[in-house]
Amino acid sequence: MGMPEIKNSGVARSQAITDIIESIALEQTALSHILNAEGEKIQKVVALSTVPNDVPKMLAANTSVKHMVNSITRLEVLLQTKLELFSECLCQDEA
Repeated sequence: MGMPEIKNSGVARSQAITDIIESIALEQTALSHILNAEGEKIQKVVALSTVPNDVPKMLAANTSVKHMVNSITRLEVLLQTKLELFSECLCQDEA
């Protein structure tokens, strides 16, 4: 098996960069929806917890949310790094 052959897609450089930045924005939107769902999870657990025996359930939910927030934070750092690659990019529109 040899090296893969990469062909020019024919997309203008400025359009490719725009597409990458748009994909970053879409990923951030998806992550915000996940964070919102995690907040709703905490609210539901707290609302349904009415007795002291529910403390382990609340702690488990908190741990779950904490892990998800940590994962999202790491993804946000990666997205920020990807975005910074294009922070000084000056693309001229091709005529």
